[in-house]
Amino acid sequence: MNDDLEALHTRIDHTNELLQRMLAEVAKTPSTHAIFVDAGYLYAAAGRLVAGTEDRRAFDLDAEGLIDALIDRARTIFADSRLLRVYWYDGARRRIHTAEQQTIAELPDVKVRLGNLNANNQQKGVDSLIRSDLESLARHRAISDAALLGGDEDLVSAVEAAQGYGARVHLWGIEAPEGRNQAEPLLWEVDSQRTFDLDFFKPYVSRRTAPGHETTANRPTREDVRFVGAQIAAKWLAARGRDTLMELLPGHPYLPGSVDQDLLVEAEGLLQYSLRGQADLRRALRDGFWEHLRAQY
Repeated sequence: MNDDLEALHTRIDHTNELLQRMLAEVAKTPSTHAIFVDAGYLYAAAGRLVAGTEDRRAFDLDAEGLIDALIDRARTIFADSRLLRVYWYDGARRRIHTAEQQTIAELPDVKVRLGNLNANNQQKGVDSLIRSDLESLARHRAISDAALLGGDEDLVSAVEAAQGYGARVHLWGIEAPEGRNQAEPLLWEVDSQRTFDLDFFKPYVSRRTAPGHETTANRPTREDVRFVGAQIAAKWLAARGRDTLMELLPGHPYLPGSVDQDLLVEAEGLLQYSLRGQADLRRALRDGFWEHLRAQY
C-alpha cells in the first residue's frame, strides 16, 4: 500500500514538473498579432470620408503607405507582440490579380487573398476567406490578437470562431461622415473597438486629377525619387543626430507613420510633384532613405 502511495506521489510530482516546464515555455513565447483588412470596406469607407465618394475609379489609395501606417499603429497597440503578417482581402474577376492587387501582394509581410467580383462589382466569398484564416490561425495558436478592419455583419461568425480558440479580436473602423458604417452585431461581439479618423486617412487617399492635368512628362523617375530619399536622410542625420535616427533601424523596412509622412511631404516639396497614390515612387523614396541611413551604421 505504501509502495502504491509512493508511486502515486512520484507520478504527481512528475506531472507537476511537466506542467511547470510547459508554463515556463508559454511564458517565454512572444505574443503574435495579425491585421485583417477587408479592402471592400476600406475603399468604400475611406473614399467616402476623404474623397466624398465610394467609387474606386474616382480616387487613388496609397495602399503601401496605409499598410505601413496600420502596422505602425498595431506596433503601438500591441507593444509586447510581434506581427505575423497583414491579410488583405479583396475581390477580382475570376480571382485574377489586378495590377494594383499585384503591387500590394509584393509588399513585405502582406498576404493578398481574393474573392470573386460579380457583374455588379460586388465581392463574393471574401467573408468566408476571413473566417477561414481567423479560425485557422487561432486554432493553431499562431496569433493571440487579431486586428480586423471591416464592418460587415457576416464577419460575426469569423470573430466568434477565433474567440472560441482563445484569440482576442479587435475591431478597427473608419470614421463615418454620417451614422455608422459597421454593423452593430459585429460591434457587440469583438473584444475592443477603435476608429481611425479623417486625419489618419487623408495622407493616403486623393481624388484623381482630370486627364491631362498632370502629364507623365512631369513624373520623376524612380532613381530621381530614390536620390531625393537619400538627400533627406542625410539632412535628417545632420539635424536630428545619429542616435535619434538609429532608433528607426529595428523597424526596417517600415517607418513610423509620423516619420513616413514627414518624409513624403519633404520629398514632394523638393520634387514639386505629388507622390500620393504613386506606390512605386513611394517605395523608391523609402528605399533611398533607408539605403543612406543604413550605410551610416
